[in-house]
Amino acid sequence: MDATHNTVYIETSIPSFYHTLRTDPESVARMHWTRQWWQEYAAKSNLVTSAAVIDELQKGSSGKIEKRTSLLDDATVLPITEEVIEIAQIYIDRLVTPRDPQGDALHLALASYHKADFLLTWNCRHLANANKFHHIRVVNFEIGLPTPVLTTPLNFLSGGDPDE
Repeated sequence: MDATHNTVYIETSIPSFYHTLRTDPESVARMHWTRQWWQEYAAKSNLVTSAAVIDELQKGSSGKIEKRTSLLDDATVLPITEEVIEIAQIYIDRLVTPRDPQGDALHLALASYHKADFLLTWNCRHLANANKFHHIRVVNFEIGLPTPVLTTPLNFLSGGDPDE
């Protein structure tokens, strides 16, 4: 998998784990993988995000809020239009995402509507979930939208020789 010169929608969990304050082994691993992805791929990618992500980051737990949001300084902030809001509502109505219109449904709608190649997230329950991907793809097909690759930073990292 390669994000080089592709558009990557950065969802809230990415800057959150980049600067996590959690010390449990899973969170520390996600922090390291996120930082490795950022080091290897961020500069080679067209990073996009949304005001919804920035708002979520600013409402997050205290400590490192400024660092989390500044990680997105070079990302293009996609507009949240009426059409995007309508798409998010379709996802909710079709049980693709939870009922929060400002959460996963909005992130997926933004990434799909703006034709992002990837939606980068650590949300493996509702977004980067192989069991959900077919449903998301079917709904997007029915409403005439492409489906971004829903992935975590770990899926980009070979863990081995960079030439493999």
